[in-house]
Amino acid sequence: MESSPLPAATGQQSPAISVTELFTIGIGPSSSHTVGPMRAAHDFARSLREDGIVPARIKCDLYGSLSLTGKGHGTDGAVILGLAGETPEGVDPDAVPALVERIRNEKHLPLGGGEEVPFCEAKDLIFHKSFLPAHPNGMAFTAVLADGSRIVRRYYSIGGGAIRMEGEQPVRANVEIPYPFGSADELLAIGDATGLSIADIVRANEAAWRDDAETDAFLGAVRAAMFGSIDRGCKGDGELPGGLKVQRRAAAMKQKLLDRGPRADPGLVFEWVSLYALAVNEENAVGGRVVTAPTNGAAGVIPAVLKYYETFVHGSTPEGSRKLLYTASAIGFLYKKRASISAAEMGCQGEVGVACSMAAGGLAAALGGTNHQVENAAEIGMEHNLGLTCDPIGGLVQIPCIERNTMGAIKAINAAYLALHGDGRHIVSLDQVIETMRQTGEDMKSKYKETSLGGLAVNVVEC
Repeated sequence: MESSPLPAATGQQSPAISVTELFTIGIGPSSSHTVGPMRAAHDFARSLREDGIVPARIKCDLYGSLSLTGKGHGTDGAVILGLAGETPEGVDPDAVPALVERIRNEKHLPLGGGEEVPFCEAKDLIFHKSFLPAHPNGMAFTAVLADGSRIVRRYYSIGGGAIRMEGEQPVRANVEIPYPFGSADELLAIGDATGLSIADIVRANEAAWRDDAETDAFLGAVRAAMFGSIDRGCKGDGELPGGLKVQRRAAAMKQKLLDRGPRADPGLVFEWVSLYALAVNEENAVGGRVVTAPTNGAAGVIPAVLKYYETFVHGSTPEGSRKLLYTASAIGFLYKKRASISAAEMGCQGEVGVACSMAAGGLAAALGGTNHQVENAAEIGMEHNLGLTCDPIGGLVQIPCIERNTMGAIKAINAAYLALHGDGRHIVSLDQVIETMRQTGEDMKSKYKETSLGGLAVNVVEC
């Protein structure tokens, strides 16, 4: 039978996004407040070194959400590390405290990993409560030269660890992907016209950047990093840093579950899934290595659902795991293109809500769901996270963030199975729920969007 023509990609004004941009491996506790600022600082230091500039002094001004919750999110240490040439992907999490402490004590840092320049944190790393106009997560880096002149660049941490320098368009290879899509409707139409699954569509698009084996290997590394964070999180104990005296629970919870014997009680499944998410986000809270999926604050949802699929679903396969991640990435692309995954813009609906939506769609695909059932699952995952605020106590990615990931993972599994019981037809579309999330985020007061000025952050007394 002759296939029908592919639909025009009317929503594809923005450049294509790759899975390597959506899933990145970095350190905790926050993609927007730790990973993004580290990348921005690294970029500024690198540009100075490439131009042969050795400043007499270097400084950073943090604004908006980066300032209001920066201390709790480790933004100060992230900036120091980035200026010293470290990257989220490359730095050893265990070495971070000593690296930062040395720079603070010596009041010098190796700019971009090279020549030492003066840096006094008390004078050169300033937190401002005001907001820059372009984004709630703003920062300005200044290189003061020997003659008194200055080089100033502003950056914005726009979610998921991604950064944008003010006045500069995103630099991305001008590739033509075979199946461009800017909406869920377009994505479904491509699948209807070609017979391809959502995972197949994404994999075919990724081939515009690299061969299939390389992309599969990348997702294999993402899976390994996700499961590695679960394993490490299940071994840690003691208090989480930051002063809230939050005790790590994953190790004790795992031992209790093991002591209860074989996993015959169906209710234990949900306890294990909660454990997986809890472990990842406790690891994130101590600055350990996690996958931004799509953010650090929501890093536990997709790993927990993926672990659920591989552990508890009879007949699970490596191909099913890849399908889950490819499909989840397609859903993540839609949120990045049509709204935002930044809690400073959307509240936690843009982080845990998006992760839940991605995981729900990915699991539905791995379980054999049609494209329309996948879209339904993703819609359900977000519909019941609409309006979720981001109000971390003490500016730390701990309360309510850690437990919220367990809820997001359980909700994603529920959404997937609900969708699979239907035939893909439903009232609210994924595009409509994404637009609703965007509008809700814009209407949400800033005090509920990662500023710690409202909600639990002001109603719970810090001890």
